[in-house]
Amino acid sequence: MRRGEYEALMRAAEDAADVGLLRHAATDRREEDYLPAALVERMIGGECAVRVWREHRGLSAVALARKAGVPPSYLSEIERGRKPGSVKALRALARALDLDLDDLAP
Repeated sequence: MRRGEYEALMRAAEDAADVGLLRHAATDRREEDYLPAALVERMIGGECAVRVWREHRGLSAVALARKAGVPPSYLSEIERGRKPGSVKALRALARALDLDLDDLAP
């Protein structure tokens, strides 16, 4: 094999490895759910995580309440900080938002 052919094969192998790494990184990113910094700042500032995530997911309060199987009035009280929310309700909301329960913890 000529040196030029060998170098071309090596470049092709490196390119293929790079493509594999990029695909793996893209898959990892899809598995993680990132919040923009502005939304994180809202939660740090004391805003209810349920509301922030609901808005990030593009859901209305009524749609989330239905999806989670909780009364809309109860969701409203949770979002306004009037009630902390039961573990059962928060677990249902987390499931409906495709989150871990920890993501909704204050």
